[in-house]
Amino acid sequence: MADRSAPSCHLRLEWVYGYRGHQCRNNLYYTAAKEIVYFVAGVGVVYSPREHRQKFYLGHQDDIISLALHPERVLVATGQVGKEPYICVWDSYTVQTVSVLKDVHTHGIACLAFDLDGQRLVSVGLDSKNTVCVWDWRKGKLLSMAPGHTDRIFDISWDLYQPNKLVSCGVKHIKFWSLCGNSLTPKRGVFGKTGDLQTILCLACARDEVTYSGALNGDIYVWKGINLVRTIQGAHAAGIFSMNACEEGFATGGRDGCVRLWDLNFKPITVIDLRETDQGYKGLSVRSVCWRGDHILVGTQDSEIFEIVVHERNKPFLIMQGHCEGELWALAVHPTKPLAMTGSDDRSVRIWSLIDHALIARCNMEEPIRCAAVSTDGIHLALGMKDGSFTVLRVRDMTEVVHIKDRKEAIHELKYSPDGNFLAVGSNDSSVDVYGVVQRYKKVGECVGSLSFITHMDWSSDSKYLQTNDGNGKRLFYRMPSGKEVTNKEELKGIQWASWTCVSGVEVNGIWPKYSDINDINSVDANFIGQVMVTADDYGIVKLFRYPCLRKGAKFKKYLGHSAHVTNVRWSHDHQWVVSIGGADHSVFQWKFVPDRKLKDTLHIAPQESLVDSNSDESDSDQSDVPELDSEIEQETQITYRRQVYKEDLPQLKEQCKEKRKSAASKRRERAPGNSIRLHFVHGYRGYDCRSNLFYTQTGEIVYHVAAVGVVYNRQQNTQRFYLGHDDDILCLAIHPLKDYVATGQVGRDSSIHIWDTETIKPLSVLKGYHQYGVCAVDFSADGKRLASVGIDDNHTIVLWDWKKGEKLSAVRGSKDKIFVVKINPYMPDKLITVGIKHMKFWRRAGGGLIGRKGCIGALGRTDTMMCAVYGWTEEMAFSGTSTGDVCIWRDVFLIKTVKAHDGPVFSMHALEKGFVTGGKDGVVALWDDTFERCLKTYAIKRAALAPGSKGLLLEDNPSIRAISLGHGHILVGTKNGEILEVDKSGPITLLVQGHMEGEVWGLATHPHLPICATVSDDKTLRIWDLSPSHCMLAVRKLKKGGRCCCFSPDGKALAVGLNDGSFLIVNADTLEDLVSFQHRKDVISEIRFSPGTGKYLAVASCDNFVDIYNVMSSKRVGICKGASSYITHMDWDIRGKLLQVNTGAKEQLFFEAPRGKKQIIPSLEVEKIGWASWTSVLGSCCEGIWPIIGEVTDVTASCLTSDSKVLATGDDFGFVKLFRYPAKGKFGKFKRYVAHSTHVTNVRWTYDDSLLVTVGGADTSLMLWTYEMEGHRDSRQCDSEESDLDSEEDGGYDSDVTRENEINYTIKALSTNIRPMFGIKPHLQQKEPTLDERQGVVRGSRPPVSRALPQPEKLQTNNVGKKKRPIEDLILELVFGYRGKDCRNNVHYLNDGADVIYHTASIGILYNVATGSQSFYQEHNDDILCLTVNQHPKFINIVATGQLQLLLFTCGMQ
Repeated sequence: MADRSAPSCHLRLEWVYGYRGHQCRNNLYYTAAKEIVYFVAGVGVVYSPREHRQKFYLGHQDDIISLALHPERVLVATGQVGKEPYICVWDSYTVQTVSVLKDVHTHGIACLAFDLDGQRLVSVGLDSKNTVCVWDWRKGKLLSMAPGHTDRIFDISWDLYQPNKLVSCGVKHIKFWSLCGNSLTPKRGVFGKTGDLQTILCLACARDEVTYSGALNGDIYVWKGINLVRTIQGAHAAGIFSMNACEEGFATGGRDGCVRLWDLNFKPITVIDLRETDQGYKGLSVRSVCWRGDHILVGTQDSEIFEIVVHERNKPFLIMQGHCEGELWALAVHPTKPLAMTGSDDRSVRIWSLIDHALIARCNMEEPIRCAAVSTDGIHLALGMKDGSFTVLRVRDMTEVVHIKDRKEAIHELKYSPDGNFLAVGSNDSSVDVYGVVQRYKKVGECVGSLSFITHMDWSSDSKYLQTNDGNGKRLFYRMPSGKEVTNKEELKGIQWASWTCVSGVEVNGIWPKYSDINDINSVDANFIGQVMVTADDYGIVKLFRYPCLRKGAKFKKYLGHSAHVTNVRWSHDHQWVVSIGGADHSVFQWKFVPDRKLKDTLHIAPQESLVDSNSDESDSDQSDVPELDSEIEQETQITYRRQVYKEDLPQLKEQCKEKRKSAASKRRERAPGNSIRLHFVHGYRGYDCRSNLFYTQTGEIVYHVAAVGVVYNRQQNTQRFYLGHDDDILCLAIHPLKDYVATGQVGRDSSIHIWDTETIKPLSVLKGYHQYGVCAVDFSADGKRLASVGIDDNHTIVLWDWKKGEKLSAVRGSKDKIFVVKINPYMPDKLITVGIKHMKFWRRAGGGLIGRKGCIGALGRTDTMMCAVYGWTEEMAFSGTSTGDVCIWRDVFLIKTVKAHDGPVFSMHALEKGFVTGGKDGVVALWDDTFERCLKTYAIKRAALAPGSKGLLLEDNPSIRAISLGHGHILVGTKNGEILEVDKSGPITLLVQGHMEGEVWGLATHPHLPICATVSDDKTLRIWDLSPSHCMLAVRKLKKGGRCCCFSPDGKALAVGLNDGSFLIVNADTLEDLVSFQHRKDVISEIRFSPGTGKYLAVASCDNFVDIYNVMSSKRVGICKGASSYITHMDWDIRGKLLQVNTGAKEQLFFEAPRGKKQIIPSLEVEKIGWASWTSVLGSCCEGIWPIIGEVTDVTASCLTSDSKVLATGDDFGFVKLFRYPAKGKFGKFKRYVAHSTHVTNVRWTYDDSLLVTVGGADTSLMLWTYEMEGHRDSRQCDSEESDLDSEEDGGYDSDVTRENEINYTIKALSTNIRPMFGIKPHLQQKEPTLDERQGVVRGSRPPVSRALPQPEKLQTNNVGKKKRPIEDLILELVFGYRGKDCRNNVHYLNDGADVIYHTASIGILYNVATGSQSFYQEHNDDILCLTVNQHPKFINIVATGQLQLLLFTCGMQ
């Protein structure tokens, strides 16, 4: 079978030719080590001119477009483009990431700047608002954010002489910003008469509030404060792209190709015109300058970097060249020398020396070049052009041999035959022309079999055949030189190919992902000797595969660096290097081929290059070299936690039902019942899809979770306390190192993590906003200050939190496959590990991001699925448990050994002070020494080992162990079957808690006169539970099928159970042994009921739409109830046992006579008069009020009436248990609501004496007991009426003023500017007074937008064109009449011991001096102030906070 593993050799980036000059500026600097830092494509480059050596920063995954140097000149910040762009701060010496800043900008990061002391970084986005952000970059924390401008911003800089001041400039504007608190406030620069309003391209700040800026017309504008004070005209002949400040003064560079140096007062020192120098050319445009001592660095539009020594300024030294703007497609390598030839849409062909890393020749052509080939003797270079022609040059001196144009469309591929006699030229006209080299390139043949453009070609070694690929993915063969197509497979069999650059063919099947477009891969080149091949694709990735590569979805190694599509890739003549070229990034990358990868090499690879091992994502499913997943893990990975509707959607759904609510509000509704329920005990533990979620608390209680409940269990008293802050399934739990706090994560659209105290059961912190769908793993750091969490979104996002502040510190995409565990390093809280499906990753925090490295397995095996992990006795030791039963021991990121620990997966692992404890699917708990050398002791979980005092019964021996914890001399074990056991070190096992296993629980019945109940579930068990204070499972029986319903006989001796295959059993209620069984139906039995009294009849309802009635005494079917149009959901007998009430899935309420089953029609008034033996129905006029407003979205699944017929309990699809007064007539009755179940509550039942309500949750597998509390009992549990927001009108409504204020709408229609247009007519032009109603309409509706500008009177509008504008005099606010009282409160205060009064009106804060009657004003707001408060603390005298109206709200302090 073909080997589908990744090759063992690898590539290392050695050199990048080029520099990003186009569309960027100010991106070239000297570092402290006198190295040069810049970027090209997606790579940050640090170049040492002394050693002629490059280092690379590879932390970006798309084009870098901005760069800033830290004031200490070691750290560099770079920003990229992309859908979710981020900023990396990295060390130019080690090229390692220091911090990642993300999750704020979109589209891209246009400019960056550090402040004077390097603590803060400012960034500008490419979004429509050009958002400006200020970061504390070390923490990765956003300090402030504001919309920058409506047009592009080109440059931003901190004022290095004034703290908290910034300047930004761009299209027709310059803005001066001040940072106050977390608010960025801009003031626009005033151009006045001094200069024309125009685009400002760059700027630099100087002392005394002076700012210099370079304009599009070549002038320099000098600003003082926010005003333009003078211009230096003609500083450059065209736009000034770059300005750099240093100790000596300023350097500017412009489109005119000149660099000018200025002193500190901006007096000219010298001009260097690069166009006039030896290396210069017409059209040279400077994009970046950096002046440092006597050296100047210059970056140009056409990807060159010059270094100028000031005293030899007319001899600039060219240190880097690359292709200019335009796509780069043509690449060829010399057949005998280390040379590469490239040709581009910039019409130049260039020859690069792969040894000297330099450009050695360049020639400009007439047309854009699309492909290139070198003849076998290395003498001729053929170039295919975009216009359909091709040119042949002599390599020696780049002189033309021939120029031939036989085609109209672009030539995309050409190749010389191995014998050097022919040149094949493939064009977009779908044909290949063959030319004779010796006959001065005379056309000798033509291949015309393709229906699409020619993409790739290869000659056979004997030059007799040619294979081609075209745009349709077709592979065709031709006999050469005639060009006749070969279709005979026999003839093709023995052909040896001289090269392999085709993307279609059996030999390269494996390069294609399983589901991909045939045009994704642009280029391939095979290295026959090394048996590897390299590919280039549209995603910017260079990949290394084995060759041949026969099966689809083969594994590979991948290398990032190119930003957009990689257009071509070739091996050098001696296979030492791979050369790749980028289309849009027009850069040339040279990779060193490292034949057999040695472990020491991996140590030199930067963590970003951990991507090199990134095996293909698609290939994991059916790989030859990976074992099958364990069935239990497979099952778990297939569980989906997505919901159709989340509880968070409720307010929105209710909003949609507004009309219904209004009609309901007008009717009198039944009050909520006075009595209430309180959660008392929960049977169940979530083990089937969770792990390590069971711990001892400080006080020796046990904390775990089931459904939406965090449970603290006291094993001495057999009591439970509950944390009920969650509203959906809890999926993970972690305990604080001090064992007093717990973190739990839940399912939800925007899922939350709650940290709560196990003693007081109060929440300490709730973390939201970063995980979608759910949180599957959490872990506290050793100091307890941080928390790590993993989401179940598609990327399994990992987030690191400061949980007390509720602040996200860092986040990263974890993995496409499920992650099971996250662990924070106990010695270094900035490091963590995650394990999951074929995943073991070591992370370190870098600002707002996390940098991950895959575990290095080396020769010890392959990446297995990891199920658990812990850290060991030093910071670099880690241990993980695999799905095959091994424990892997890691040092740093390297696997050093594996130890066989269990048969089957190791699900749980716990580190002790001296050693470890592990638990696996084999049901064994193992104690190990501190090196995993020796297994000290094992405990098998078996029924025989159960201690006499155990509560309940163990369902099976050796249950799969999912959680282990140690403390108080015991080992605590949680199993997949929902049991919690305590293992004594000496051996005996005590069963503490148990519940149903995975599968929905629907069947529930309470005993007619004892405190016991029965449940039956899809887990194929029938269980009897003791509801008295002993709270345990009394009996259990395994069934052949799952069941959905059960019922006790009236004397309590028999128990009927309906199964999912259409059969039902009657068993002895004590021993659970069969008494009788029947099967008349094929579909699920949905409800089963004994008739009251003697229990003579048994009604059995099925999803086949029938109810069968059996005579229990004679064991015969005596009647069939027909007529339902859907499956049967609920069923009740009347007291006489003569009438059956049935509910169906189509919401029908039907009545049948027993025992024959004849359908009856009974009016609803009569139904109420009938005495019913039980009421579990959800339809009918008596329970109309139990259906919520959003009844279309959610179903009421179950109900049960107390024996005094006063309170009806219901369960619904949202997981709510509700209590209503009975009868609940009229729509939308009021209720009390309780949350503990996660998804649908499938059944509710009162016990025989109404003292307890028993409820079961479908998929959450739990059985909950609620105590029933009479009115007057203090209700400590939250209970709220879902629709209580409708009660206001009934309670007499609001006072009219309050109503009016409540209805004021502060939303502003046009928020793009603060100056809003006005509608309406001025008073002197109005026709008549508006009526009272009209005026109220204004109040009730939205506020009319108010303009800050006066419109011109209509008659006086004149033509102002060509007139000089009069200067605007400054207006100073002197007095304001008015105070905002109509819709504000508590907004007048005394200050200074009553000497002053502070209040607000419009957008102004007013300080009124009582003695003098004078006013002073705070005018920083730009819209109505709505609230005001004064700081009462003696430390903050006279500090006032005011809040305003706006889309983005901010508060201002005034003193």
